[in-house]
Amino acid sequence: MSATLPGRLCLTFDDGPDPEWTPRLLDLLAEAGAPATFFVIGRATRAQAPLLRRAIAEGHAVGNHGWSHRHPWLLGRRAACDEVIAGARAIADATGRPARHYRPAHGRVRRCMTEAAAGQGQALQLWSLSAIDWGPLGSAAGIARRLARAGAGDVILMHDGRPGPNRPAELLRALPGFLSGLRARGLVAATLP
Repeated sequence: MSATLPGRLCLTFDDGPDPEWTPRLLDLLAEAGAPATFFVIGRATRAQAPLLRRAIAEGHAVGNHGWSHRHPWLLGRRAACDEVIAGARAIADATGRPARHYRPAHGRVRRCMTEAAAGQGQALQLWSLSAIDWGPLGSAAGIARRLARAGAGDVILMHDGRPGPNRPAELLRALPGFLSGLRARGLVAATLP
């Protein structure tokens, strides 16, 4: 499915899989019948491969978010490319299939990394709307307000990764209302094409 089809939007989740928060999110998405795309960190993928296999079995897609989430602009060229390639390998090893999309850590694009992703068969995918479910603005009320702005064609950035800057508990408080209201707004959740 494509977010560009009428009425469709894409839910995306970065920084997982997390052993506590990703299963909760998968349960919520299953209850709502809402497929999503998970941009996972390779290092976490190695430890949580069953969560990725569960996500795929439940109709979700998995994308590459690099090996360790290091900021792309702070890496040398070779290390930056290795981030992409190692993340891609971890996903393929865990799921038995390659990722089709790549999202750079912190949304910071570097040509060498997008070229490395393309070499792995992955297209660059950023977002059009952020829930800002991290940091001091990551309250459930604020997340809900931002999600209410979503419309057809949007690719929405959210996070299922470990707490710290991410605020997964706040996201999980805001998300059920958003998901339950999609149909009334003429919207349907979809994975990235």
